[in-house]
This record gives sequence, C-alpha cells and structure tokens, in this order.
Amino acid sequence: EVQLVESGGGSVQAGGSLRLSCAASGFTFDDYAIGWFRQAPGKEREGLSCISRSEGSTYYADSVKGRFTISTNKAKNTVYLEMNSLKPEDTAVYYCAAKRTGSLYCYNMDDWGKGTLVIVSS
Repeated sequence: EVQLVESGGGSVQAGGSLRLSCAASGFTFDDYAIGWFRQAPGKEREGLSCISRSEGSTYYADSVKGRFTISTNKAKNTVYLEMNSLKPEDTAVYYCAAKRTGSLYCYNMDDWGKGTLVIVSS
C-alpha cells in the first residue's frame, strides 16, 4: 500500500524559507513520478513541482520556478521541497503525490498524502 506523509509546514514571514518532507512507503521511487501540489482557500489545486528519478527530469510551475527546489533521498524514501523567498500568496495546504509511471508526470496522480499547512505572513 502506497503511503505518503508530509511534514515541515508552519508559519513563516515573507522572504523566509521552509523545507517540506514527504516520507513515502509501499513503492519503489524509480517506478513512480512524485511531486508537490498545493491548494489555497477558494482556489484550485496547483501542481508545483514533480520529479522522475528514472528519467532524471523535473518540472516546475512558473509560479515557483527559481524559488522552490524538489529533491529526493532514495535511502530514506523521502521527497523534499525546499521553498525560498516565500510570499503571502504561497499560503496553502501542500500535498505530496505519486503516479505509477517512471516518466515525468505532474497531473492525474494516483496517490496523495493528507497535506501540511504553510502560512506566509507579510
């Protein structure tokens, strides 16, 4: 059974940084595309960044390109999202998700974590 557990959310002032972690179990990283999504109140869920370890490729949404970095630690089965230069509009619940494919995908994910809340104050 695939399980994804996010952590690392919290409150931070604008311009600050946070690192989110997603502990994954029940699957092999190289067989999945893994990524980070977020949903702010009243807004649609947005795909932020995804990674395919088997392809060695990454995707970043324009809204976070240059500020956020996705990475993985295969030994720990963990995916990270390093978030820098945070803005109030980054306030949202952040989710980790996975899709059963070795290719780079950042939509129609198969499995989801429960999310972690990030609040950025001005």
